Amino acid sequence: MNLAPRTLRARLIAGLLVLLALSCAAVGVATSVAMERFLLTRVDEQIAADGPRFAASLEHGEDTRGQARGTFGARLVGGRVTHAAVVSERDGTHPGLSPDDEAILAALPVGGPPQTVDLSSLDDYRLVAAAGRDGDVMITGLSLHGVEETLNRLWLFELVMFAGALAVTGVAGALWVRLALRPLQRIATTARRVAELPLASGEVTLAERVPDTDPRTETGQVGAAFNRMLGHVEAALGRRHAVEQRLRAFAADASHELRTPLASIRGHAELALRGDEPMADGVRHALGRIDAESGRMSELVDELLLLARLDAGRPLAREEVDLSRLAIEATGDARAAGPGHRWRLELPEDPVTVTGDALRLHQVIASLLSNARVHTPDGTTVVVAVRRRPGAVEVTVEDDGPGVPAGLEEEIFERFSRADQGRSRATGGAGLGLAIVRAVVAAHGGSVDVRSRPGRTEFRLLLPSEG
Repeated sequence: MNLAPRTLRARLIAGLLVLLALSCAAVGVATSVAMERFLLTRVDEQIAADGPRFAASLEHGEDTRGQARGTFGARLVGGRVTHAAVVSERDGTHPGLSPDDEAILAALPVGGPPQTVDLSSLDDYRLVAAAGRDGDVMITGLSLHGVEETLNRLWLFELVMFAGALAVTGVAGALWVRLALRPLQRIATTARRVAELPLASGEVTLAERVPDTDPRTETGQVGAAFNRMLGHVEAALGRRHAVEQRLRAFAADASHELRTPLASIRGHAELALRGDEPMADGVRHALGRIDAESGRMSELVDELLLLARLDAGRPLAREEVDLSRLAIEATGDARAAGPGHRWRLELPEDPVTVTGDALRLHQVIASLLSNARVHTPDGTTVVVAVRRRPGAVEVTVEDDGPGVPAGLEEEIFERFSRADQGRSRATGGAGLGLAIVRAVVAAHGGSVDVRSRPGRTEFRLLLPSEG
């Protein structure tokens, strides 16, 4: 589990607290070391002031008068402890030294500086060894209990103070960082609002701008750069929209102008084919091809005009439409056009109705069935299902054919897109069928998508319904 802070605010606060904690730790260690040295120096001065009098008096009766409580004294002869005592409240007491303790005492350098030793039967002591008059060694020292107690209190005080300082700094730092990052937060808020705009459809005006553009600050520089970028994006979107409008107008005008000459060409071709005059086979074949291609081109022109009308937002018919009946009719037409396929219907017992344009919705279902028939081999099973959903009606067209090529699930709904790039124009359409499906469904306030894998392809329509 990654416990590292994710946001910039959290990272700044965490970094501030880590630096403060390290500083407090360094200050605590430094003050503790300095205090320990100071206290040990005071103990050493007291030991030097008392001298070896207490240790020397042990041989003659352990006189403890004038000695501080806890003072340690010992007399060594030939490296062996002959006398040892510790000043208590009433009198000197024998500390009960172990052999290891005696070995430690014997190892102290005579005439050397005071040393800290750990005696098993006593606390830590600061001891010094001095030469006696009779060739013996006098050891005198003071307990470090008071020093350790003072240091423990100092550490506890520092811990409480530093913890309080960290808590206060954390709260104050959070408020300060939040205030300092407020301009950056406004930039992020503006970016989120821009990201929610429908930039891919129609004319878009980017009125959002970052208010903080002070070039003296880093966030102001980011805000100014972001505003310039929004201006460039708005200009690009405006140019794109203008180009799309011109292209749509051109497609609509060209399609409208082509309808009349295409109808005239088709009419003359049909008239010539119906004539009684003898005609060479080549001429009759050419007229048949003219008639077929002009019919195909008329269908393409009609599709382009329909797309142009939908792009212009022209309203469709609004009437009650029985989708069950449309599915039955479209499936019957598909069965007649593709007898080699297996066609199945899955409909609820009661009719399923929506409000919309019956002609265009029939065209949508027929286009999906035609798409399944053209792009799957004979023997493929195609299932058309109509189901009620909460607030919507679902229409699915499913087949067990080879499926849509990977990565083309969204592209096939674009205009002039062809899933099979290798097929000829004689076997495939112009690539407008699924584009019309999406445009018609969108005009009804619905959606269409496809889920495909080898052996199963499903086109799903969702149309809003009040039932």
